[in-house]
Amino acid sequence: MFNKLKDRLKNFKTNLGTKIDEKAVSIEQEESDCSINTNEEISVGQKKNSSITQRAKAFVFEREVILSEKDIEDSLWELEIALMESDIAISVSEAIIDSVKEDLVGSRKRIGKNTEEVVETAIRNAILNIMSANTLDFDKFVRNAEKPVNIVFVGINGTGKTTTIAKMAHYLKENDFIPLLAAGDTFRAGAIDQLDIHAKRLGTKIIKHQEGGDPAAVIYDAMQYAKSHNIDVVLSDTAGRMHTNVNLMAQLKKICRVSPPDLIIFVDEAVAGNDAVERASQFNDSVPIDGSILTKIDADAKGGAAISIAYITNKPILFLGVGQEYNEIEKFDPEWFVDKIFE
Repeated sequence: MFNKLKDRLKNFKTNLGTKIDEKAVSIEQEESDCSINTNEEISVGQKKNSSITQRAKAFVFEREVILSEKDIEDSLWELEIALMESDIAISVSEAIIDSVKEDLVGSRKRIGKNTEEVVETAIRNAILNIMSANTLDFDKFVRNAEKPVNIVFVGINGTGKTTTIAKMAHYLKENDFIPLLAAGDTFRAGAIDQLDIHAKRLGTKIIKHQEGGDPAAVIYDAMQYAKSHNIDVVLSDTAGRMHTNVNLMAQLKKICRVSPPDLIIFVDEAVAGNDAVERASQFNDSVPIDGSILTKIDADAKGGAAISIAYITNKPILFLGVGQEYNEIEKFDPEWFVDKIFE
């Protein structure tokens, strides 16, 4: 998982760590060549220079160094290229670079024996700040919301949206909630049957109409059934669509108007990289969304899609699909995600 991003960040840590070490050695060498004649009377100006010299010596002796932007500009450029090659959008890469620069430049850094740790901490903090900027405790939200909770899932075809809905039904049952499936994708051939199969396997009630029917009516009926049968959560499937499909987007807006959702969740594949980022941004502009679920995270070699989607939509990543089984879905944890990048 995230092997390409791991390799690129490891190279960056090593290269910049080496440069920091070289600067520390250079300062130490310069200061060791300085001699101060304590027997001579020192002018006021000389005293000032001596004070600066002594402070510089202290930085080196304590393994501390002050970095300038020039010291790390080449390394930051290498980092920016590495981030973009890992499917991290340009604007997100720039935000990470700015954060790393702010962390490293102009302040005293105690580098100890391992300069790479200093660099890693700066990158970790930059990514963690992005991933933690907006969070939503899904379980708490469902528990405290007025029942039934209507969750509408959106995205394009072929990204695992219907399977994700089934996984979420399993997750809710495991956490003592009662889910109901609403077969709102009446557009794609076989979509209703696919969700029906999942419902039978899970032992979960499903509300469905005929293929080609009005999805807004399906979800409305599901909400009415849920209200009269003490259902906690309605998981509403919708037809896969691009934001440019005017008719299907109008249909989605009708669904939201007839049965206002408590959450709109965007689903896409982590392995889709920048395509997934672009789609998330477009859906967020059109609907908008409340959060995202990324599938196939276990097959993602780059890791950039999750970082970019969280930053660009300014909405949380809620869950990650980590396999094909119903129980292979994990609540998103920013700390876990960053740990995986640096493990």
